Amino acid sequence: MTIKVLIVDDDALVRAGLSMILGGADDIAIVGEADDGARVPPLVAEHRPDVVLMDIRMPGVDGLTATERLRATKAPPEVLVLTTFHADAQVLRALRAGAAGFLLKDIPPAELVGAIRKVAAGEPILSPVVTRQLIAHVSEGGAGSRADRARALLGRLSEREREVALAVGRGRSNAEIAGELFMSVATVKAHVSRVLTKLTLNNRVQIALLVYDANL
Repeated sequence: MTIKVLIVDDDALVRAGLSMILGGADDIAIVGEADDGARVPPLVAEHRPDVVLMDIRMPGVDGLTATERLRATKAPPEVLVLTTFHADAQVLRALRAGAAGFLLKDIPPAELVGAIRKVAAGEPILSPVVTRQLIAHVSEGGAGSRADRARALLGRLSEREREVALAVGRGRSNAEIAGELFMSVATVKAHVSRVLTKLTLNNRVQIALLVYDANL
């Protein structure tokens, strides 16, 4: 299966570098490039990419707005945010909007290719350490109200679903959760799906952010 990728970055050199790196992978195809978030919807409609590499800071429509608009559409592609910072409030907002994770622009080529493969396979890129940094970066504004809301949402879950959600918040994979909670991987996947449906979330990253918001 070929993974179709759309590159969105206002820096032509960055786009060229990403294209060169990804062009060396037999299972990845660059289907388009954009230098402004405004160009993303028509390109997605035309090429139906599996993954969008999205820069945050761009003139015109920025990557955050483009991500929010894209993830609000029916059957959207996965979005990987490109950033130069470990702790960036805008990255956190993109993750809350439904981005599958984020990559630093100095990521080694092999890791970039691996990250795209993981996201295309339905495994969001979630680093608990960096996510905590992001949470701390914006924790001064409305932390109490976010915690109350997060706990109320998690309170809708069954005991088992809550255990799975907390494990996702710790960055555990489905296999790791299965081992910790003594259940099959298929059962873990079913619990994760129910959590997403009950809480109206896009992906595991948003589950983890909810857990961090609740301070659990």
